Amino acid sequence: MRKLARQTFGLALFLFCCAGPVRGGTILFLGDSLTAGLGVQESQAYPALIQEKIRASHLPFDVINAGLSGETSAGGLSRLDWILQKPIDVLVLALGANDGLRGLPVEQTEKNLQAIIDKVKAKNPHVKIVIAGMRMPPNLGEDYAAKFAAVFPELATRNHAALIPFLLDGVGGHVDLNQPDHIHPTAAGHKIVAENVWKILKPLLTKKGSE
Repeated sequence: MRKLARQTFGLALFLFCCAGPVRGGTILFLGDSLTAGLGVQESQAYPALIQEKIRASHLPFDVINAGLSGETSAGGLSRLDWILQKPIDVLVLALGANDGLRGLPVEQTEKNLQAIIDKVKAKNPHVKIVIAGMRMPPNLGEDYAAKFAAVFPELATRNHAALIPFLLDGVGGHVDLNQPDHIHPTAAGHKIVAENVWKILKPLLTKKGSE
């Protein structure tokens, strides 16, 4: 399953990189299965819904969905050089959830996410960064959950990035908005996730589009 996801993502990115210039800027959504839209149609995943909102707002940006099911922060970092063959104007960083679910050291997750930000900035010093906050269920321990949740606002402050406080706000824990695994949003859940993202992303795009 993971191999197939990588092959599918690779083909999509290859076609994107070979395409002509985008209308204005490129928004990279770098994430895991939540971003990839596991269990729903590609058009129902929140990055595709963001693209619809961008077009409806007549903003000059195109979205690339670099979500990959099962991806950790380390995995995202390892494939970043290839992804960055295409110039990126806005990075929406939505990784870390799989690190937390596996109980990986919070310090390592933070280090990997910072390295991703540094690499993207090295390619484009003017890139705009949006960090998607993640949270862990309390069964992993209150101390771990608190340290994990704190990583994302700390990274946002340190890097002068915009912060989505919690990517799954209004969706996590709602049975009717999640698939049977209680982790991945349904199509209706993705609509709410898209609203969470758009609330933070739209002002940034409006400002950047006018520059």
